[in-house]
Amino acid sequence: MHAQSTEHANSQLTAQRYHFSIHPQTADKTLIEVATQAKTTLLFPFELAQQVALPGVEGVYTLEEVLQHLLVNTPLAINTDENGFLTIVQRQALPPPSNNDELPDAVRLAATEETLPQFERISVLGTRASARGAYDSAVPLDIIALDQPFFQGSQNMLDALTQTVPSLNVNAQTTNDAAMLVRPANLRGLASDHTLTLLNGKRRHRSAVITFLGGGLSDGAQGPDISVLPVSAIEQVEVLRDGAAAQYGSDAIAGVMNFKLKSAPESGSFTLTIGQHSAGDGEMIGVQYSQGMGFEGGGFLHISTEFQQQQPTSRSVQRSDAQSLIEAGNSFIANPAQQWGSADMDSDLKLAVNTAVPLSNGTEWYSFALGTLREMEGEFYFRNPQTRQGVFVTDNTTGPRQLLIADLDGLGQGIACPVITLGNENVLTNPAFLQINDPSSDVGRNCFAFNEWFPGGFTPRFGGKVKDGSWYTGVRGDLGNDWFFDVSAGVGYSGIQYYIDNTVNPSLGPDSPTSFNPGGAAQLEKNASVDLVKEVDAQMFQPVTLAMGIEWRSELYKQVKGEEASYVVGPFAQNVTGVHSGFSVGANGFPGYRPETSGQWQRSNRAVYVDASIPFSAEWLFGAAIRAEDFSDFGTHLDGKFSARWQFTSSMALRSSVSTGYKAPTVGQSNIINISTKFGLNGLEDQVTLPPSNPVAKQLGASALAPEESTNISVGLVAKVKSVAQLTLDFYQIRLSDRISTTSAIPLSEDTIDLLLAQGFKEAETYRSAKYFTNDFDTLTRGMDLIFHWRFASGDWQNDLLASVNWTDTQVTRVTLNDTGASEDTNLTRQRIRMLEDNLPAWRANVTLNQQFGPNELSWRLNYYGSFYEDHLDAAAGLDIESGGRFTLDARWQYAFTPVWGVTFGVNNLFNTQPDINPYQFVAGAKYPSTSPGGIDGSYYFAAINAKW
Repeated sequence: MHAQSTEHANSQLTAQRYHFSIHPQTADKTLIEVATQAKTTLLFPFELAQQVALPGVEGVYTLEEVLQHLLVNTPLAINTDENGFLTIVQRQALPPPSNNDELPDAVRLAATEETLPQFERISVLGTRASARGAYDSAVPLDIIALDQPFFQGSQNMLDALTQTVPSLNVNAQTTNDAAMLVRPANLRGLASDHTLTLLNGKRRHRSAVITFLGGGLSDGAQGPDISVLPVSAIEQVEVLRDGAAAQYGSDAIAGVMNFKLKSAPESGSFTLTIGQHSAGDGEMIGVQYSQGMGFEGGGFLHISTEFQQQQPTSRSVQRSDAQSLIEAGNSFIANPAQQWGSADMDSDLKLAVNTAVPLSNGTEWYSFALGTLREMEGEFYFRNPQTRQGVFVTDNTTGPRQLLIADLDGLGQGIACPVITLGNENVLTNPAFLQINDPSSDVGRNCFAFNEWFPGGFTPRFGGKVKDGSWYTGVRGDLGNDWFFDVSAGVGYSGIQYYIDNTVNPSLGPDSPTSFNPGGAAQLEKNASVDLVKEVDAQMFQPVTLAMGIEWRSELYKQVKGEEASYVVGPFAQNVTGVHSGFSVGANGFPGYRPETSGQWQRSNRAVYVDASIPFSAEWLFGAAIRAEDFSDFGTHLDGKFSARWQFTSSMALRSSVSTGYKAPTVGQSNIINISTKFGLNGLEDQVTLPPSNPVAKQLGASALAPEESTNISVGLVAKVKSVAQLTLDFYQIRLSDRISTTSAIPLSEDTIDLLLAQGFKEAETYRSAKYFTNDFDTLTRGMDLIFHWRFASGDWQNDLLASVNWTDTQVTRVTLNDTGASEDTNLTRQRIRMLEDNLPAWRANVTLNQQFGPNELSWRLNYYGSFYEDHLDAAAGLDIESGGRFTLDARWQYAFTPVWGVTFGVNNLFNTQPDINPYQFVAGAKYPSTSPGGIDGSYYFAAINAKW
C-alpha cells in the first residue's frame, strides 16, 4: 500500500536544497516529515515503513540526498520512474533497468502504470493512531491539498471548499443581516454549527454572529467562520464526513474539518490576483505572501499574510412598487431601488504564524496564531416612501394609509399639520405635502415628513467590522516506553461591530442621524487539554494505539450596546407622553442593542475521552471511542463511537461506523435578544427574537434549551480499481433529535405586546411577530458520497481525474406544537419545513480534470447543482419557488516561465449559466432565487502572477 504527503515531486525538485530537521522515529513518520519539509510528494509502502526505524537528520540537503542518507542499510530504497516521480519501494522490488523508450506507448504505459503515484494524502483526523490516508481510513475522509489550481480564483477558503467537497454547501446571503458578513456552511445537509472546525488539530472558536436570517436551514445557528482562514497559510484540509462527537466533542455531528498550517522551512510563495465578473462588476484584487524559515538548532517559523478587496455585484431588476412610483411621476427612485448580489468587501486582511522549536530529543514547543480584520457591507430592503409603515405612513390596518407627519411643537399646539391620505398618486405633488416641504412656510417649519429627506424612499446599507483571532501554544513529544504527549492551551476571539447607513431612527424626527453604530457581539473561548497516546504491543498485526485525554473549555458571549441614537425612543414614537405620532423606534432595519438587552454570559465545560485503534489483523481494523463531557449550564453528556474496516481482497475493503453525538446550545442562543426587519405576509415588518427564558417566549411556548442528540450510521466500500485509481462509496444516516433553531415568526397579540412593554421594550408596539430559540424538531438525513480518483498518462500529458457525487435527503420527522392559536399549528410553517428539507439540492456533483505537459497545466471542472426549493424572501407568503438544476464549467491555465515564476488565467462558470429566473422577481427585485446553489453572479474571470520557492 502507498501513502503520500503534499505536492507532486519531479526530477526538477530533487535538485533543490531544503533544510531538514527530523528526530529519530519510524520510517512512515519520517517520510511524511521529509515530504512536508521539501514541499513534495513521496510514495512509500506504508505497512513496511511502520516497521522500519530511521535515524534523525539535521541540515541542508537535496531531496535525493536526504533520502539516501536516511534509507541506507534499510529495507527501503529510492526509485525514480521515467516521469521523474520519486517513490520509496522495498529494496528487492526495484525494477531492473530497461530501455522503455524503445517500447510502444501502450506497452510503456502498462509497464509503468504500477509505479505512478497513488492519490492519497496523510491525515491523523478520524483516528489518533499513526497517520493514514483517505483510502485506509475506517470512515469517510477527504484530504485536500491547497496547491491545486482551483483554490486559485476562489475569493476565500469557504468558496474553495464548497467547490471541492460536494456535500458542503454555502448559499449566497443577500439582505440577510449578519449572515451576509459570516456566511453559514452546511455539511451533509445540516446547519453550520453541526460541523466542528479544527486548526492543526485544535478546536476553533465559533463566530460571534448568530444567523437570525439564515435561509431556513441555519436560522439561529452559531457556527465557526471558515472564511477568515488565509488560503496562503494552509497546507491541506482534512474533511471527516462522519459523526465524531465521541472523539472531538460537541458540534461534530455532521463531521469535522481540520486545517493544517504550512510548516516547511525555507519555502515561500507570492500571488497577485485581479478578477472581475463578466457583467462588469465585482472587481477584485488580492495579494498573498507566505514565507518559512528554519532555525539553526532545528525548528521552523512560517508566516503568511493576505489582503483582498472586492466590489459588490448586482443581479437585480426594478421592483414593481418602485416602478409604479416612477410611473406616477416620482423621479427620485433609484434604478434598481434595491441591490441583490454579493456584498462589498472594503478590506480583508489576514495573518497567520506557525512555529515549532525542539526542546530536547523527541520533544518540541509549538505555537500558532491567526488574525483577521475585515470590513464589508451590503443592502437591506427598499423602504417605499408611500407604504413603509412607521417611517413614511401610519400603521393602519383597517383604514386608508396616511402620511406620517411629525408636529414639531406638539399635537394640538400652534400650527396644525395637515392630514394626507395616500392612494396610488404621487404624494410629492400633493398640495398639502408641498406646504410641508416648503421651509419658508409656517406649516413647513412646524411639520416634518421623512419624504422631505428621502423623496424616493431609501435602502439602508448594513455592514460590519469583523475581528477574529486565535492563539495556541503547547509542548508535545515522546515520554518514552511508547508514550506520546501533547499539552496545549489556546484562546479564540470573534468580534463584530455593526454599522448601518442611509437610514433613520424615525421616532427622532428631523433630529435623527442617518448613520448609526447599533452595537455588536463577541465570542471568547479558552481551551486547555492534555492528550496522551500509547502504542501497546498486543500481539496483533500492528500495535494497538490507545489515546486518552482531558479537556477544559470556557465560552463567553457578549452583546454590546449600540449608540443611544440607534435605539432611543424619540419624541415622535407611538404613545409617547399620551400622543400618537406613530413613528417606529430605532435605526430602521437594524435597531441598536439597548442597555437592557446587552450583557455577557459565560459557561464552562470539562471532558474526558478514551480512543482506541485496534489493528486486529492485516485485514481488520477496529476503532472505539467514548467521551464524557460536563457543561456548567445543562449537565453531563456521554457519547460513543465504533468503527471497523475489513480489507476482504487486496484491492477492496468495507468500512462502517456507528456513533452517538450531541451539540450543546451555545451561550448566545440561550441569552441573545435581536430585532430584525424582514418580509412577512403584509410586507416588511419588525420581528423580535427572544431567548427561551424571556417571559414572552415562555408565554408563546418556550422552555429551557437542551442539547441536540444524534445517532450516526455509515457504511462504505473502498476499492483500488487499478494501482492508479481509487473509488469510495459511502452511505450515511443521521438521526438528529431536539434540533436547536428559531421558530417561525409567531404573530404577537395585545397581551404579549403589553408584556414586552412592561419589560422595557418601549418600541414593542411596532413589532408584528416574535421568534424564540427552542428544540423545535427532529430530522432524519440520509445520503451517499461517491468519489472516484484516477491518474493516467496520455502521450506526454499526465492526467489527474477526480469525480465526486453527493446525494442528501433530509426529512423533518417531528415538529413542536404551537399553543398560540395562530393559523399554523406548529412552531414551523410549511415553508420553513420545506426549506429545511429541500433548500439544499438533493444532488451535487463535480468532475475535475488536471492535465500537465511541460510548463503547461490545464484544469477543468464541471459542476452540477440539482433542483431546489426556495421560500422567496423567507416570508411564508406563498412565494414558493421550484427551481431546476444547472451545470457550470470552470477552467484554469497555468504556465511556468521558470521553476519559481508563473502565471494563471482562469474563469469560473465559463458559459455564464444562471439559475432559473425568479417568478417573483418584481416583488423585491431579485432576478434569481437568492439561495441558488452555485451563486447568482455568473461568470468570473481572473489572472494571477504566482511565485513559489
